[in-house]
Amino acid sequence: MKIVEFTNGVQLPITNEESDLLARFEDSAIGKRSLTEREQVIANQLVNKGVLLRRNQDGQIQYSKQTNSRTSYT
Repeated sequence: MKIVEFTNGVQLPITNEESDLLARFEDSAIGKRSLTEREQVIANQLVNKGVLLRRNQDGQIQYSKQTNSRTSYT
């Protein structure tokens, strides 16, 4: 299990599976079509937790990392 810490000090636990997907989001967005079905479910979980952003750009869904969060280990 890992902890995502937001700049306002709020800490949120995430699973290892969520952490592995989150590691793919350096400074770029990833399109929904490039994710597997399972990764899409995990990405939506991270959106619900406020760790990822989901945007519709030109009719395509893009996921990107929240700029005010960082991952740490516990």
